[in-house]
Amino acid sequence: MSRQRIVAGNWKMNKTYEEGRALVKDIVGQLQPTETLVILCPPFLHLNSISGQIKDVRSLKLGAQNCHQEGSGAYTGEVSAAMLQSVGVEYVILGHSERREYFGETDELIAKKIDATLKEGLHPIYCCGEKLDVREAGGHLDLVAAQIKTALFHLSAADFEKVVIAYEPVWAIGTGKTATSQQAQEMHAHIRSLIASKYDQQVAGLTSILYGGSCNPSNAAELFSQADVDGGLIGGASLKAGDFVAIVNSF
Repeated sequence: MSRQRIVAGNWKMNKTYEEGRALVKDIVGQLQPTETLVILCPPFLHLNSISGQIKDVRSLKLGAQNCHQEGSGAYTGEVSAAMLQSVGVEYVILGHSERREYFGETDELIAKKIDATLKEGLHPIYCCGEKLDVREAGGHLDLVAAQIKTALFHLSAADFEKVVIAYEPVWAIGTGKTATSQQAQEMHAHIRSLIASKYDQQVAGLTSILYGGSCNPSNAAELFSQADVDGGLIGGASLKAGDFVAIVNSF
């Protein structure tokens, strides 16, 4: 078996209901048959509608941008993994740098969310990565290792195999800066070696590791050509059908 190539679009807090439907219609219209797994991760309000729009497109899957760690209860404004599963969601972004920065999420909390999604049969897309000061101080490899160990390494090998990892150099998100393909490859290889040391080479070899930092149609092909880069978690470029499909086609 080879690793799954994945391009996931994180819409963040963008697109009204009708704008979202129009964007998905454009993506479906432009997307050619592909072996790459394409995951759309819109805000919660779009999930049920988009689930219907993409149900007949084999390569398109539905993802959410977050979920709560509890199964149900008095958590006003939150959404559970079971709720997501009930509308056709298969993937959930967890630990995104913006959730860490603006909502104070820690890897201890993210570990609970990972468990909640796996319990409902969903695939977590776990985000990890360093800020600029950590990168400049040379601590990026150690920081990402600590993040992964805290959030993921309590999992059995069978559960870990359901996880997708997304490396986000936080200094390259929305800044126009991009990690060089060599910097991306270095970190992705580091993550894969961590997984091999915890589980084994087979588990590590099957884990899809995505790059998530200002990936666009002009740099995607070079990034995706790296041995340990299995695709991208796409932000701004996922809001334009042509750009997003071009990134998918970069493989």
